[in-house]
Amino acid sequence: MPNLHELNALRGLDTGEQVGLLFVALFGVLLLASVVVVLRSVRERDEEGRARELRLQRDLRALWIGALVFWIAWVSGPVGATLTFAVFSFLAMREFITLAHTRRGDHRSLILAFFVVLPLQYLLVGTRHFDLFTVLIPVYVFFAIPVISALAGDPGRFLERNAKIQWGVMVCIYGLSHAPALLLLEFEGYAQRGAFLVFFFVVVTAVAQLGQELASRQLRRRPVARQIDRSFSFRAFGIGVLASALAGALLFWITPMGPLQAAGAGLVTGGCGTLGELVMRALKKDAGVRFWGNRSSITGAVGLLDRVAPMCFAAPVFFHSVRWYLA
Repeated sequence: MPNLHELNALRGLDTGEQVGLLFVALFGVLLLASVVVVLRSVRERDEEGRARELRLQRDLRALWIGALVFWIAWVSGPVGATLTFAVFSFLAMREFITLAHTRRGDHRSLILAFFVVLPLQYLLVGTRHFDLFTVLIPVYVFFAIPVISALAGDPGRFLERNAKIQWGVMVCIYGLSHAPALLLLEFEGYAQRGAFLVFFFVVVTAVAQLGQELASRQLRRRPVARQIDRSFSFRAFGIGVLASALAGALLFWITPMGPLQAAGAGLVTGGCGTLGELVMRALKKDAGVRFWGNRSSITGAVGLLDRVAPMCFAAPVFFHSVRWYLA
């Protein structure tokens, strides 16, 4: 385990050296983990064991996606990364709405969400209008959507229909838009290094997910919400967030924070991501699906929302925590 002096020495490296070190370490660990998971899946014979390995493989794929997102964010810069996350939001929103029940009277609200709210939200991110971007959806759009729906003249299941659209906009557009906003945050002595904040955020969120999943396998299960997720317990949740706090402390050298502050940010961010995943599983239970993408032949869904759901919940908390603490 590296000591504090060694980690502080890493902070003294220039940006190119830090990026190279992160890429070598990250993709090396992911490659090794992928080999181990494949070997374990070959050994599993019973149905329950295969189901566990399938879940672990999905979590590992989420880590690969997070690593690729960091690479894209770094290579393409703030503009390219903002456009990339906008596409992710569009696809995630499409999956969410496709598997939710809507009516003809919702078409105007959906057009507003996809073709007005989404590009406007990311435009505000790209132009660094952070104060407006943080209130556009939870204030103005939340009032606009039911107004547009009411003008369609369809009162059937009005509250339920509008709540679904509002929730999809909140998770898939508002939540995820905070990730590229991290790229554009600048602090004294930390200019043009926002991609490292994205990397930190993605890693601690994924570590919390993996830690919670692995702990639930080893501990005696005492599920909190049995009908939603039998693997979620307070003990496993606590181990997961502690793992994310440790990951945050080890990565403090790529952030403008100290070790304790980075550990606290990792703990809060990882906890929010894990709780967000629990909420999305509840939504999937309500929709009658195991994965958002398991009807791909019909809906075009590819399961993207399964992989980015924790980030959708954790990104706003991490963004505002970092901004308020370091501003």
